[in-house]
Amino acid sequence: MVSDYVTQNYFTVDATNANFTDIFEKHIFDVCINCSGAASVPDSIKNPQRDFALNVLNVYKQLDAIRKYNSKCKYINFSSAAVYGNPKSLPIKEDAIANPISPYGYHKKMAEDVCEVFHENYNVSTCSLRVFSAYGPGLQKQLFWDLNKKASNSNIVDLFGTGKESRDFIYITDLLKAVNLVILKSKFNAEIINVASGKELYIKDVVSVFYSLINGEVNFNFLGQKREGDPSNWKADISKIEGYGFKSEFSIEEGLKEYVKWLNVNA
Repeated sequence: MVSDYVTQNYFTVDATNANFTDIFEKHIFDVCINCSGAASVPDSIKNPQRDFALNVLNVYKQLDAIRKYNSKCKYINFSSAAVYGNPKSLPIKEDAIANPISPYGYHKKMAEDVCEVFHENYNVSTCSLRVFSAYGPGLQKQLFWDLNKKASNSNIVDLFGTGKESRDFIYITDLLKAVNLVILKSKFNAEIINVASGKELYIKDVVSVFYSLINGEVNFNFLGQKREGDPSNWKADISKIEGYGFKSEFSIEEGLKEYVKWLNVNA
C-alpha cells in the first residue's frame, strides 16, 4: 500500500478500485496505519463520490480484509478535526458533538463509525486519530505549499478569509511520535484521539512567520472571502494523547524553518 519503489516491501493498490484481500490474506501485520484517504475539502465538494470511496469505502474494505485474514492486526485510521466543523467552544475535546460542514468531514466521521462497527461486532482492534493541521517536509498541498506557490509568482499575495481564522498545527515529527505512542498505549477499542499541538494560532500570524522565512519581501492581503467548507477556529484538547506521554516539541517557527529548507530544494 506504499508507493515506495526503492524497497521490495510494497504493494501497489488502485485506491479508487481497491482490493485489499490478497495483501491481508498472504501477509501478517501487527499494525495497519491507514493514510490512504483523500485530504482535500474543496475536492470533496467537487467530487463527493470519489471522496466517499477513498475515505469511507476503502476503510471498510481494509477492515473487512483484516477481519477475515489478519484479525490480530491493530488498525489506526487517520481521521480529521474536520469532523468537528465549527465547534461551540475551544479547546475541542474528543467528546464534543461532531458537526462536519463539508463532505470530507462527514466522510471522515463515517469512517470512524465503520471502525466502531468492526470493533463492536467483530472485535477488530481499531483506533481513529483526529489529526488537526499537520505540515512538514514533503507536503505539496494546503496552506504553506500554496503560500510558497503564490509568492513565487508575485510579491503581492491575496488570500481567502480575514486572517483571524485559527488552526492547531502539528509538525510531522510530532505527529509520528504521537502515532508511535498510540501503537504502544491505546486500548484499540474504537478509541478517538485528538492529535495536535494544543496551541491555537491565527492564520495571519502563521502567514507572517512563513513569509519572513522565505527569500524576498512578500506583501499579503486577506480578501475576507470565506471558502466553502472551511471552519473558523480550532484548538484541540490533547489531554488524552498527553496521557500517553506526548509532548509537542516543534514550535511553528521551528517547524516552518524545516519546511522552508525542504521547499528551497524541492519546490
